[in-house]
Amino acid sequence: MRIVISEFLTLDGVMQAPGGSEEDRTGGFKHGGWQLDNGYVDDVAGKVVTEAFERSDGMLLGRRTYDIFAGYWPTSTEEPIAGQMNAMKKYVASTTPKEPLEWENSTLLHGDVVEAVQKLRNESGTDLLVIGSGNFAQTLMNNGLVDEFRLMIHPIVLGSGRRLFNEGHGPFQLTLLDVKTSTTGVVILSYRPS
Repeated sequence: MRIVISEFLTLDGVMQAPGGSEEDRTGGFKHGGWQLDNGYVDDVAGKVVTEAFERSDGMLLGRRTYDIFAGYWPTSTEEPIAGQMNAMKKYVASTTPKEPLEWENSTLLHGDVVEAVQKLRNESGTDLLVIGSGNFAQTLMNNGLVDEFRLMIHPIVLGSGRRLFNEGHGPFQLTLLDVKTSTTGVVILSYRPS
């Protein structure tokens, strides 16, 4: 399977709390909800997200993102995304929770997380999406486990917040696979690590 990091980002690279003001206040972050509050979601972006779920075998999530998602999506009526997310396999990188996990089709990755992800990567299938999960995404990037980046870059600069590409990552080159632009100015980029 391929590991695909799929993220909503601001122009200055912030990935923290796009969906809501209470989503993730880590580090005193005050800009939560920047994606939804500014009306960036349109049919183009919605189709890209829906299609990504349709062609994926599951999600790889860090604990914080898993907790946020598990607290929202199981009871959400936002279709088709809720149905897609609830039905797909979810692999969680954490040592904190104990199994069985509450959200259906959720499994903890056991042992060394890099080895566990490499094992999943060697299985047959399509994509495993990494959504949010900033610390986990850093681990995957640092260990050469990312097959594709799908970045939805929003036309807003926040000036603070957790970023996908932190200082100390790289240098590495990417090959552009695809570009789309939404009606709200979101640039949707797909890259493969070179």
